[in-house]
Amino acid sequence: MFLTLALLRKGIPGKQWIGKHRRPRPITWQMKRNTVQHLEREAENEYWLSRPYMTPEEEYGHAAERRAQSWLNIKEAAFQNFPKHKFVTDHLSHLRITKTWSS
Repeated sequence: MFLTLALLRKGIPGKQWIGKHRRPRPITWQMKRNTVQHLEREAENEYWLSRPYMTPEEEYGHAAERRAQSWLNIKEAAFQNFPKHKFVTDHLSHLRITKTWSS
């Protein structure tokens, strides 16, 4: 039955590039070349990712000094915006507490 329908029917029903009964896209040599290049690129990436730059012993704590220095920089930047210390004498200087009664 399907062979009869395929032979008697003219064309593809509906849109020819989408749907269940769509027209198959021809595979060109460019498509094959691009797929091969993509697979070669993936193989090279896997090769380089399988060989780490540092051993686990070298990697342990390798950035501790840099992280400590960056933390100090962040802390100093935060303290620069912090207001200066104020003493009680600064707050109460307008009261003239050092002035004596008998003057």
